[in-house]
Amino acid sequence: MTADKQKLEAKWSAYKETQKRENRKYLLLSAAGILTVLTLWQAVVMMGLVDSKLLPPPTVVLQTLMDKIYSTVPDGNTLGTNIIASLKVALSGFFVAIIIGVPLGLLMGWWTYADRFIRPIFELVRPVPPIAWIPLVVVWMGVGLKAKALIIFFTAFVPCVINSYTGIKLTSQVLIDVSRTFGAPNWLIFWKIGIPSSLPMVFAGIRVALGNSWSTLVAAEMLAASAGLGYMIQIGRTVARPDIVIVGMVVIGAIGAILSSILSRCEKYFLRWKVNR
Repeated sequence: MTADKQKLEAKWSAYKETQKRENRKYLLLSAAGILTVLTLWQAVVMMGLVDSKLLPPPTVVLQTLMDKIYSTVPDGNTLGTNIIASLKVALSGFFVAIIIGVPLGLLMGWWTYADRFIRPIFELVRPVPPIAWIPLVVVWMGVGLKAKALIIFFTAFVPCVINSYTGIKLTSQVLIDVSRTFGAPNWLIFWKIGIPSSLPMVFAGIRVALGNSWSTLVAAEMLAASAGLGYMIQIGRTVARPDIVIVGMVVIGAIGAILSSILSRCEKYFLRWKVNR
């Protein structure tokens, strides 16, 4: 028994070491891809194929990024202030969309009466683009944080509902029938079988909602904002500073990647029971 255990531990250690090597290899490939794009970008500008006033080279963008950490020019805020303001807007709407959208989708997917009652209203609201809500949001809430968060909410709400609905609809009927055979009530089947089996689709919807929330940030911050990455991009466009615009875009992309990585870790934790084949 001890020998078998040692063999299993040795195989597990070898597997983890292989995974570490694979992860390092993929990390190097990713870094090489980014470096290749930056090198081509720099070369195109240096050779004069593109005007540097229209497309600043990466070296200028990096310098602007470093300067913006302490400088308030041209939008009146440092980079840190803009990042904090944008995170407040994006994450407020995103988390509210999860809190409301995921339970609503699960409820609609599990109970037919809820589906028939809520679905017609949802189907009327779903095709409306989030930008179309801006005039109403301004009338309802003015131009503060709540108004911007509501725009983000509309863009994140739909994928949360749709994926939660689809995920719980895909629950194995065999598992449901077996549970009913053993006398489990409907609410217990929903909690113990429906929700766990729907989690992969739920997280897929949350991932889409996160991307939508962060990409709608610029539009949300058009509501008379005084700080934020979207506001910084707008001011950069107004004063003809493409380097400021690109810095804003790069920071939005980087923070989006970090948030996506955090979400991936959360997904792995909640789906640790799932066996990947």
